[in-house]
Amino acid sequence: MIPKKAAIIDMGTNTFHLLLVELYENRFDTIYKEKIAVKIGQGGITQNMLHPDAQKRAFQTLRHFRSLIDGENITNIFAFATSAVRNAENGKDFVKAIKEKLDISVKVISGEEEAQLIYEGIRLSGSLNGQTNLMMDIGGGSVEFIIGTAQEAFWRKSFEIGGQRMLDLFHYHDPILGEEIQNLTQYLESNLIELRNAIALYNPSALVGASGTFDTLTDIYFQSLHEQKSKTKQVFDLPKDAFDTIADQLLNLNKEDRLKIPGMIPMRVDMIVVASCLIKYILKLVPVNVLTCSNYALKEGAIAQLMGKHSFAAAESR
Repeated sequence: MIPKKAAIIDMGTNTFHLLLVELYENRFDTIYKEKIAVKIGQGGITQNMLHPDAQKRAFQTLRHFRSLIDGENITNIFAFATSAVRNAENGKDFVKAIKEKLDISVKVISGEEEAQLIYEGIRLSGSLNGQTNLMMDIGGGSVEFIIGTAQEAFWRKSFEIGGQRMLDLFHYHDPILGEEIQNLTQYLESNLIELRNAIALYNPSALVGASGTFDTLTDIYFQSLHEQKSKTKQVFDLPKDAFDTIADQLLNLNKEDRLKIPGMIPMRVDMIVVASCLIKYILKLVPVNVLTCSNYALKEGAIAQLMGKHSFAAAESR
């Protein structure tokens, strides 16, 4: 069977991802992948606008992606934009300009669609077992939560409380002040009522974190053990005790010192502080001994759908 080639572009609020793949019936091979910290939400996300400088960075990155896609003679391009673009008043103009200048059609996906794709990606990674899991993906603009099993998602919801938003609202001092953490926690209390109700209803017993922040936390953990993360594995365990140690470190160091932590990458160094506060909060709601971390998230969920492995199941009607 001759594989189909496809390009996935995930235009996140903080990071743009490119994934070039060969698709088979029940698997895919990665030809090339790249992520660039475009930070399209920077300078405008709290005003629901895409700042001109952010748009400029986005076009530079997308031009670069387009040349890589053309280099592989790929015509199947699936481009998604998430929180920053869907909430921006000038988001439609931005998407229109991408189509005109680069001939890339960008689908601005809803929070519900984003949560579903993340579920598909996590499921494809093999992170889910027989338990009921709370799954989470911390983006720059939004955070998606899904409760479900390997068979179906019972509940899913996107909350517009992503890392860039939390950063802009609460992280004014470096290291972050105790008072700022307190204010952030109160903000989460008032914004995540629906999540707390869903946890009470479905009683998940496992926690799975997707991509981004969780990738970096596991990188830091493995570096602390002087071990290398396997390139072929998609699922990693992060003991809660190890997370607590790393989070305390992140909350007590300034940016310069956080950058010195082995495993830290510059594109995550700011957002990982508020993201760790969010994870700490979630661990109080779903107390687990181990956090499961999935390498796969939204873009792999798009691949799962392309391979026909999607299951909208009961989540579609909720």
